[in-house]
Amino acid sequence: MKHGRIEKSGSREYAGVLDRPPPPEAETKLPDSFGRRFIVFGDCEEEFEWGAPLDRGATATTAIAALPAATRRFGARGIVPTYLVDWPVAANAASAAIMAEMSEQGLCDIGAHLHPWVNPPHEEEVNRPNSFAGALPRELELAKLKKLTERLTALAGRPPVAYRAGRYGVGPETARSLRTLGYRFDVSVRSCFDYSEEGGPDFTHHPIHPYWADEDLLELPLTACLEGPLRAWPGLSRHERLRGPLARSGLFNRIPLTPEGVRLREAIRAIETLLDRGHRLFSLSFHTPTVEPGHTPYGADEAAVRAFWAWWDGVFDLFDRHGVTPVRSDEIVGAAHQA
Repeated sequence: MKHGRIEKSGSREYAGVLDRPPPPEAETKLPDSFGRRFIVFGDCEEEFEWGAPLDRGATATTAIAALPAATRRFGARGIVPTYLVDWPVAANAASAAIMAEMSEQGLCDIGAHLHPWVNPPHEEEVNRPNSFAGALPRELELAKLKKLTERLTALAGRPPVAYRAGRYGVGPETARSLRTLGYRFDVSVRSCFDYSEEGGPDFTHHPIHPYWADEDLLELPLTACLEGPLRAWPGLSRHERLRGPLARSGLFNRIPLTPEGVRLREAIRAIETLLDRGHRLFSLSFHTPTVEPGHTPYGADEAAVRAFWAWWDGVFDLFDRHGVTPVRSDEIVGAAHQA
């Protein structure tokens, strides 16, 4: 598959569904001139109580006020992050103005992030299964995404450059909905993770390399590294009780590239391992409320936020040493079409 041509994979036609692993021929072969690159995504969202029941009324966006300073820290390292903005941030006048100004100044790119429980139209019951937009009826997923896309286009003066489903909740119709609305780039797949017990997708066997998800829709999964002698059995990551003992024994470990819940030394080891395996495009991610103390478990206090920035500094220093340079969303899409 190149530039979205649908081909046969064994006896199954690959029809561009994000919640199933792609066939090998869907892999995007980036040109040699692309080099080794990395991109930073921020899930730009409202504040809510992590672990509590979902609440349609939890739409505060006060942490966005701290985001320009955080963005300047990224900019000092030559990085233009892509902020995946959800409805409460885009609908609140104060937070929307902050995002619009940063976008206008070229400090960030704007993508879309759909939390269905706080994104109109509000037709579904608020519960865990319905928090995965891809599990909703196709018409409702599309309607929510259309409203968000229109709001973000007005905010940034151009359509969003990328999409990530909240809770990574893509479904069988998500790719078609994205194509309908003109998206060219999806970043919802969280390789090596499984959300099926809650009604979400299972990404256990998805690759970490970019691939064509549907006609001209490029998928860039979040980067994760499987380590250890048992890494050929990614399904081990499903067993929560086994993950700790397996990681401590060195037999099997799953390391996503995020400062949230991943120690710096683990991230460094994962990046070096992936570089040794020839990996060329790293997708790193965080939740923007983490940049201000008190909003997420990963930024619970000032010490946690300092550790958050120390993680980024350590990772960026490592990339510098290996000649891995930052890239923007549009550049990735352009390079994929050149391949």
